[in-house]
Amino acid sequence: MAGFTQIIEMQTSRIDEVEALIRELRNRLDDGRSSAPRRGTITADRDRDGFYLSIVEFDSYETAMENSNRPEVSEYAGQLAKLCDAPPKFYNLDVRETWQPGSR
Repeated sequence: MAGFTQIIEMQTSRIDEVEALIRELRNRLDDGRSSAPRRGTITADRDRDGFYLSIVEFDSYETAMENSNRPEVSEYAGQLAKLCDAPPKFYNLDVRETWQPGSR
């Protein structure tokens, strides 16, 4: 398996506060632990105003679950929910394949 990706779909009118919260969490998680995410991306949905997706990549499902069990991540989830206009939706995805143009 090529990894694990979690997508968090958020509807919010407070995106600046959400992004500040995500930056704060990212700084707290950047402590060298093996459960830390590999990469994260925040996106805005061009077709739905006020909708955003946070895409977080991990080495494996197990690593992601270790990360989710950290107290600071639970605290973050509670704070995030308060900043959203509707409950966030979580998508847990096993990566089956990745590709880049020009790499075979």
